[in-house]
Amino acid sequence: MTDTGFEKAPARNRRRFPGISSRAYEHPADRSALVALRKLSGFDTVFKTLSGLLPERSLRLLFLSESVRVGETQFPHLHGMLRDACYILDLEKVPQMYVQQDPKPNAMCIGLDEPIIVVTTGLVELLDEEEMRAVVGHEVGHALSGHSVYRTILLFLTGLALKVAWIPLGNVAIMALVTALREWFRKSELSADRAGLLVGQDLNASMRGLMKIAGGNHLHEMNVDAFLEQADEYEKSGDLRDSVLKILNVLPRTHPFTTVRAAELKKWSQHRDYQRIMDGHYPRREEDKDTSVTDSFRQSASHYADTVRTSKDPLMKLVGDIAGGAGDLGGKLRDRFTGAGAGSGTGAAGDGGSEGKGTTRPGPERG
Repeated sequence: MTDTGFEKAPARNRRRFPGISSRAYEHPADRSALVALRKLSGFDTVFKTLSGLLPERSLRLLFLSESVRVGETQFPHLHGMLRDACYILDLEKVPQMYVQQDPKPNAMCIGLDEPIIVVTTGLVELLDEEEMRAVVGHEVGHALSGHSVYRTILLFLTGLALKVAWIPLGNVAIMALVTALREWFRKSELSADRAGLLVGQDLNASMRGLMKIAGGNHLHEMNVDAFLEQADEYEKSGDLRDSVLKILNVLPRTHPFTTVRAAELKKWSQHRDYQRIMDGHYPRREEDKDTSVTDSFRQSASHYADTVRTSKDPLMKLVGDIAGGAGDLGGKLRDRFTGAGAGSGTGAAGDGGSEGKGTTRPGPERG
């Protein structure tokens, strides 16, 4: 890693991943959607046409006029982190980065022709150097994956849905597309969290950053293990009513819940795929054109099957029972929807023997 000259050189060297493909760290659901879109005939033409309708030029001018552009003389420590992240992930063109005055901690990567990274002052003031390095890596991961294109479209369609809310059928059609894009984008956030870990190469810093985003700058009052226990409790607690409420709560969101992100990143850091990347064994960009859409969908389907099999959520366990042909489904459905038997070791956490395995490592993500 080279010293950019704009920040103190890190105390340790970080591994670099020359030619790494974003497929190396992408969540299976995110990866299959992106591979399919990239292979779609006429996809580039459609989005170039659509770009004329999107306010991208307006957004660029807005950030240029109302935010501070990161560079050698403005926020030089962030400039150094950005260049370092691009060097590690081998992103040839360094995206423009802006700091926006906003007390709410946030960051995003948008843009159709070229990605723009935006971080808020609330985030800059909240995180320490290594935590911020993971966030910058997260956004560079979005840029490498091409997520900025779809995020920009999502922002545009969300605004459009508000404008045509008075048109019943038009609003329903747009909101259906927005809902689908949000589901994909939540998975893309898990991908970008992995990219942030590849850049920072410090799991504790990534965990601290997520805890601060959830609970503020009171790190001495928080504990990583207890924070991860919240995610475990969130997944397995309650009955089917709670499972439905979880779905309703997450639908309007573009990001997964913070405890869930932390748990997912911890699992991936313990997975063989992460270790293989760190050892230098990962897909290269030069191989992307040969990627099979069918294989990507198969990997995505395998991931979801493993998720259902190992999940402790009541609804997912019921889905697993149905898929496995379990008997007395009517009774199971009644009990889980009413919470009956929850205290007797059955219901939410008592079926099958996969609970222990699900807490130590995720199901295999083949490929």
